[in-house]
Amino acid sequence: MRTLIRDVRAFDGVRAIASADILIDGDRIAEPDGRGADVELDGAGKTLLPGLIDAHTHTFDGSLARALTYGVTTELDMFCLPSNLRRQRKLAAERDDVADLRSAGVLATAPGGHPTGVMAAISTMLDNPEDAAGAFETIADPAQAASFVAARAAEGSDYLKIVLDDGSMAGTPVPTLGPDIATALVDAARTAGLRTIAHACTAGETALALDAGVDGLAHVWADTPPGDPAADALASRLADQGVFVVSTLAYFESIGGDSPDRLTNAAHVVGVLRRAGVPLLAGTDANPFAPRNGDGLHRELELLVRAGLSPLEALAAGTGVTARHFGLTDRGRIAPGLRADLVLVDGDPTRDIIASRAIADIWRRGVRQRGIRQSG
Repeated sequence: MRTLIRDVRAFDGVRAIASADILIDGDRIAEPDGRGADVELDGAGKTLLPGLIDAHTHTFDGSLARALTYGVTTELDMFCLPSNLRRQRKLAAERDDVADLRSAGVLATAPGGHPTGVMAAISTMLDNPEDAAGAFETIADPAQAASFVAARAAEGSDYLKIVLDDGSMAGTPVPTLGPDIATALVDAARTAGLRTIAHACTAGETALALDAGVDGLAHVWADTPPGDPAADALASRLADQGVFVVSTLAYFESIGGDSPDRLTNAAHVVGVLRRAGVPLLAGTDANPFAPRNGDGLHRELELLVRAGLSPLEALAAGTGVTARHFGLTDRGRIAPGLRADLVLVDGDPTRDIIASRAIADIWRRGVRQRGIRQSG
């Protein structure tokens, strides 16, 4: 199947292009070659985007299908038990009407540590409660790090998530990994060729993650209020160490009823990170409660713009920047030879990010899919 989209505005994952002809040839993007196409679409007044990538999700039955209908063609899952992960991977490999998937598999946490309590609550909402409530391996000693990481690699984990959350942000203290264990996990993961992403929600936890040498953070921290110079010092350190940060403002908004300051603080930190030159990746922490898979990422893009990113920067955070930092070399941009994971929207989200919701068409591996058009 060959599809030609004529005279369309495009955001290629890095920059905006005023007008282009884009050819989808099979499952790839190709240079228009003058040959006929099976389908021709008029792109006037529309914008073509790379398929969106949510850099922080949690995947259960129905998540990947829901994500795709909102133009999210790839989800980066940050914790999934083995039986559930095998089922979701099979689905993503065999079908094009669901989002593609990468996953941390089983995260590294202390016995009784986060997210044990959260997963027990989620299990009550699922058709397959064992997807969340099943027992999973934890780590209590640095000497266990190599075997823990080897087990994750054997299960097919694409990266390693390390939990440094001590529960202080939620007001419920829980056991957490010590600095020696965190460092040992990072070293073992690096030997195994896995990126490391730390779950840290406070400035103190973030500093511990940096001490351990992680590659990225799964959240911005949310306990530094505007005006506190500590945020600038920590952002400078992140920039110096080349660490990326997944934003998850939509998550902080979703829990704002308990503490509205969290979103204010997190949005302030996003602005500080942007000014420091720290790579920002758009992620939601999507789950069965809130935010939800798919539409949550559009809200994330809007919140990033409110926090000081331009619409172009927000779109890059949800496409090319995430693809680059997670080694997804075949997607996240519009260029010949890459996967035809694409989203066509009405209007111009490079100027007004709300237009990302006005979905006209979606392609996943070149197969045209039905999307959900949202109002702003």
